[in-house]
Amino acid sequence: MHLTRFRLNTARSGARRLLSSPQTLHAAVMSSFPALLPTDQPQADGPRVLWRLDHHAKAEVLLYIVSPDRPDLTHLVEQAGWPAAATPESPGWQTRPYAPLLDRLAKGDHWAFRLTANPVHHIRRTSDEPRKRTAHLTPIHQLGWLLDPARQERAGFRILEKPHEKRLLPDGTTHKKHPHHGDRYEVNVRDQRTLTFDKTRSATRRPNGPVSLVTVTFDGRLEITDPERMRRTLTAGLGKAKAYGCGLMTLAPLPTEPAR
Repeated sequence: MHLTRFRLNTARSGARRLLSSPQTLHAAVMSSFPALLPTDQPQADGPRVLWRLDHHAKAEVLLYIVSPDRPDLTHLVEQAGWPAAATPESPGWQTRPYAPLLDRLAKGDHWAFRLTANPVHHIRRTSDEPRKRTAHLTPIHQLGWLLDPARQERAGFRILEKPHEKRLLPDGTTHKKHPHHGDRYEVNVRDQRTLTFDKTRSATRRPNGPVSLVTVTFDGRLEITDPERMRRTLTAGLGKAKAYGCGLMTLAPLPTEPAR
């Protein structure tokens, strides 16, 4: 497995075109792997190509890719990077082996994490109509999606809770019947985006109807409860819409607290 980072040059029209359509960017990402055919389908719960955009500022947009094979992003550098600055030693992107981090994961370890996801649930208005997949639209419900105990267990982690002295609300809730989790856990919900684009058939390139997705980014702290499941989460993704920039979770060491 490999972890890749690429900074988009947002001043270029090619970058703006990629950023305007998750499907176009997905196609560009998948074109980074010479041995991967467009018809190849990832195995269920197996390692796959995942990607995510991090919008740090208007002029700083980073593309992260996790993949079984090492990518070649030459075409992205030419379309949306700084091709004149590329050299054999610094081609315009950075790729690192992912195995050293995956191998060091251990039960009970604490990490900082970031995840862009498509939190959804299934509803129906009447008992005789089929259930329909619907996006969660409020931070409370989006956070509830991530905090679902069954989801966390399957993914191999649990979101850490804040110490009581750091909570602004008693027990971190505001309502007994409909708990508000916002102040109880070490996690923030931010950067909600509604992505609307036309999905096309790969063979004919004809429109296949509009697609609308609601995505959010979670930043927080977690504890690993099952290292094997956690590795699968990091390499196979979490949630829906993985082809459109959702599901990629990355970890970072927690900052060292100063000695008292």
